[in-house]
Amino acid sequence: MEDTPGTKQRTVGLLALAFLLGVVYVAWLAAGAPDGSAATSPEETATTRPSRTPRPTRTPRPTATEEIIPTLTPTPQPAKVGVVAGHWKSDSGAVCPDGLEEVTINLDVASRVVAILQYEGYRAELLPEFSEKLEGYQADAFVSIHADSCSIAEASGFKVARVASSAIPEEEDRLVACLTREYAKATGLSVHKNSITFDMTIYHAFNEIDPETPGAIIELGFLAADRDLLTDKAYEVAQGVARGIACFLEQD
Repeated sequence: MEDTPGTKQRTVGLLALAFLLGVVYVAWLAAGAPDGSAATSPEETATTRPSRTPRPTRTPRPTATEEIIPTLTPTPQPAKVGVVAGHWKSDSGAVCPDGLEEVTINLDVASRVVAILQYEGYRAELLPEFSEKLEGYQADAFVSIHADSCSIAEASGFKVARVASSAIPEEEDRLVACLTREYAKATGLSVHKNSITFDMTIYHAFNEIDPETPGAIIELGFLAADRDLLTDKAYEVAQGVARGIACFLEQD
């Protein structure tokens, strides 16, 4: 079929219109999508990585606390007590006509006193009449235990004394007072008045021990009239002496 002039003109017009539409489409793509956002090519969409979730911040570690070491308070030692068994390891002391010896009574009672004091928590020790250990002996209390003779059959009672020339008279007077009070309570004996001998106040051990050690000497009773108490009730006798020492140490 042969083209007519009119047919050629329509073809040219359609081509021109198609060209214009192409130009407009390209411009539309360049300007962005209708919602105003830039167009993204499929290749860009495929390669875009999602954003990472931010890591939580670390919890701060507490600062080191300085170690506090408590100060240890030294535990005080129990009071020390020296107890002499009169005449022990030396001689018999007074001897009764029937053979009863003073040293037997002294050692029995002194051993019980030491046992009672140790049971109560004190550092008590038994000492002989003469010992190198007495030289400069230091303790919280020092007591020498003796008994009176059988020479006066009706004589009864006890007595307590300290050294005459005391370096600590108030302390030693208090020790004598405690022994006198507690021994009388425990045994029921009365003080044998006005019978403290000179030998008791210059007792050799008083001049050997440390002058700052409070000391006393006790005559438990008479081996004749007070024999039943001293032999059959030795525990009560020892309790009286031990309580007198404890009274002094605890300042009762």
